[in-house]
Amino acid sequence: MTEKKVTLTWHKVADPGELPEGRVKTAAIDRGDSVVQVCLTHHEGRYGALQNACPHQGGPLGEGSIECADGTKECYLRCPWHGWDFHPITGKPPGGYDDGLTTYPVEERDDGVYVGIEPETPHERTVTDVMAETMVAWGLTSIFGMVGHSNLGLADAIRRRCLAGELEYIGIRHEGAAAFAASAFGKLTGRPAACLTIAGPGATNLLTGCWDARVDRAPLLALTGQVNQQVFGPGAFQELPLQEAFGAVAAFSHVCLPGSNHAELVSLAMKTAIIERNVAHIIFPDDVQTMHAADDIATGTPAGRVAAIEITPPKPEFEQATAMLRASKRPVIIVGHGARFEMPAVIALAEELKCPVLTTFKGKGLIGDSGAPINGGHPLGGGVLGRSGTPIASWFMNESDLLLVFGASFSNHTGITPKKPTIQVDADRMTLGKFHGVDVPLWGEIGVTARAMLDTARGAHASADHTAEIAKRWSIWRAEKQSRLDDDTGHGVNSAAVFDAMTRLVPADAIIGVDVGNNTYSFGRYFEASGAQSVLMSGYLGSIGFGYPAAIGAWAATRAHAVSKDPFWDRFKGRPVFAVTGDGGFGQYPWEVNTAVKHAMNITHVLLRNDELGKISKEQRAGAWEVWETKLTNPNIAEYVTSCGGLGLRVNAKGRLDDALEQAMAYPGPSTVEILTDVELI
Repeated sequence: MTEKKVTLTWHKVADPGELPEGRVKTAAIDRGDSVVQVCLTHHEGRYGALQNACPHQGGPLGEGSIECADGTKECYLRCPWHGWDFHPITGKPPGGYDDGLTTYPVEERDDGVYVGIEPETPHERTVTDVMAETMVAWGLTSIFGMVGHSNLGLADAIRRRCLAGELEYIGIRHEGAAAFAASAFGKLTGRPAACLTIAGPGATNLLTGCWDARVDRAPLLALTGQVNQQVFGPGAFQELPLQEAFGAVAAFSHVCLPGSNHAELVSLAMKTAIIERNVAHIIFPDDVQTMHAADDIATGTPAGRVAAIEITPPKPEFEQATAMLRASKRPVIIVGHGARFEMPAVIALAEELKCPVLTTFKGKGLIGDSGAPINGGHPLGGGVLGRSGTPIASWFMNESDLLLVFGASFSNHTGITPKKPTIQVDADRMTLGKFHGVDVPLWGEIGVTARAMLDTARGAHASADHTAEIAKRWSIWRAEKQSRLDDDTGHGVNSAAVFDAMTRLVPADAIIGVDVGNNTYSFGRYFEASGAQSVLMSGYLGSIGFGYPAAIGAWAATRAHAVSKDPFWDRFKGRPVFAVTGDGGFGQYPWEVNTAVKHAMNITHVLLRNDELGKISKEQRAGAWEVWETKLTNPNIAEYVTSCGGLGLRVNAKGRLDDALEQAMAYPGPSTVEILTDVELI
């Protein structure tokens, strides 16, 4: 029988004289769809090419050294990890106790050293290929993460979907930022993005961002590597019980095993994230990721798996609610984050009643503030309730005779009074009457219920026209804000001036990621939203560090149309993205500026710097505590951003705000406006 002749492909791995006698190096040979690493040696005037991985534990032989015994000519290539020895040219170990290393043909040519490699074999479909294909079929467009040793098989499957133009992968600098970016993506779109990490610390770094998604009801898919199956249990390097670690935060957390129905595992994870608006988690043992999957294994799809969400409210409670609504003379509508995808129906109802529409802080921007300079706002917009709100919203709530609440959870920060007659509408029954009883807890999908209420109330209600009253209250508040613009104690720009400039200059359709701190309170109080803007924040968790990663997540959503044929993504295409942070919040993930530079993200970052954890200082004073350990030491942040490859601008006077913001917005990449602000003038 004649052996089949294999035609080698030759690859240059070193220039003439590049590798000195007695030295070794790693040569990476790109075969198109894969890279082969070779240990190149130079010993006794000859070159050798050996497999780069030691058969003991995979040590990188190209990082080893050729060592010779004293007084002898016995020289061996020594593995840098555990000292195993191999002949530098033949790859044979001393004593011949095993077959040694794989070797490759080597040729010295005039222009350098070449190694012959067999042609690449066609890629065989793996279980993670099936799973990545299923993620795409369920509409996943974006993955944020960090590739590492225990997720390489899964990462390669994701890479193939990226090369096919079906996914976008964004490599971040800290896994916590990946989870926050995915959480913000889910809050903005209602659809999950994924975050990818290795086992152990990479996985645990996701937990804060996953909790942010869970408590704010945002869909998120977490993909974590794990150690090989055969070392489960005794505590191998970076082995942690990840199913237990994610058990409290994830509504779905399962291990991908050899016998799993791999497409179905992903389908259930995606379905859980989408329908329950929650965290779904899949654990990928290293050795399972590259297991063969037959070509005829079907990709999972959402066809026939997801029912319509339109829940019609029960008739008795609906009739009770509409009777109260028709009889009310001073109704007020309050909307929370849960109403964000149903605002056209809610606003249509408000326009029939001509009543104020107030928002929770998480709901800021769901309706334009009345007479807002950009895009005109909405004449019925009454601003934000609560600690981060305006006196307008509080006044209308206090003067009302009925509260109609859509998609809000009655957080104590929001301050929705329990003393007024209240109708609460939500598709989540657990949210209804969560903190105290309400007059009518109405279970129904918000858009369906608002439209049904409009049909019932049209031309048959007692509500007064509040339009002029709303305008008057805004006039009073704007006069107050105007009076604060020139406040100056000599310690920096005041926050009212910062957000006055942003109100005038930020585009009407901007997406704004807002961090936690005094900057958050000032943003809620002073910034006037257009109604077409989207505001993203860490609501119930209130996690510092959210703002900049949130902008990265929003930026990914503006690009999802490029990898998906679903016209849903067109609504985010081309929208400008902003981040608003303090120096304390930005300090959590400052290296993500490099992520933004790497991916040419057009993010405008407004940073209020006061060299203090000002919110904490304020709380210490309010509690009669000594102000302690809240001072911060910072670099010149504008210079730091510039050094990363972005545009950094520093502002130390109110008169420079407009020019700096306009310059930053015009920059075609990540920019930061570092504003030296007064910690007291918030």
